[in-house]
Formats: sequence, C-alpha cells, structure tokens
Amino acid sequence: MEYLGLYNYWIAVILLMTGFYAVVAKRNMVKKLIGLSLFQAAVFLMYITMGKVDGGTAPIFSADGAEQIFSNPLPQVLILTAIVVGISTTALGLAIVVRTKEEYGTIEEDEIQQIDGQDIDGNE
Repeated sequence: MEYLGLYNYWIAVILLMTGFYAVVAKRNMVKKLIGLSLFQAAVFLMYITMGKVDGGTAPIFSADGAEQIFSNPLPQVLILTAIVVGISTTALGLAIVVRTKEEYGTIEEDEIQQIDGQDIDGNE
C-alpha cells in the first residue's frame, strides 16, 4: 500500500494535531475556538474519507437487478448533523467569549484568572 496515496488521512492528522495544539496551548479564547473548529473539520474529513467505497455508486437500485457496489450514505448524513452541531457549538462559544469580554475586559485566560484573584496554577 502506498502511503503517499493516503493524502486525505495525512491532511486529517495534520489538522487534528494543529487543532488539538491550539485548544491545549493557546490562552486566547478565540484562538481556542478556531482550534476546536479545525479539530472538528479534521474529524469530518477523516470520517468521510473512511466512508468512501472504491467503485461505489449512489444507492439507487436499477430495474435490471444487476449486482452493484453501493457507497453507504450514512457517513454523509452523520457528518451533516455533526456540522450543524459544530456550528452551534462555535456560535455558543463566541457568545460566551463576547460576554466574558464585556465582564472582564479581556479574552486571555491568564488575565481573567488574575482578575479573579488566582495565580496561573489555580491557587488563591
């Protein structure tokens, strides 16, 4: 099996790692939301790629009854639902960021913790 031919998987892994790094390492809340969106897009790409059947057609039965290989439509349906949930999650996250900005005047986690009287480690 040629590993370079699996470029969809390589792109998905790079997007996964980039999104995960942004969620874990960044202190800015908007950057964390962008990382979460990247992570979600990578999962979508990987799931759709795994659902692809070589030589498969749309699952529409023909009148002659000939044997055909069909692609499973379930991954696409699940990803459409996941996209809607992802957009809703991002919208809710942005609303929370806006409200946090109004309350604290910043969207940096370090500054918010200092305003709340905690140090970076979570101690009072």
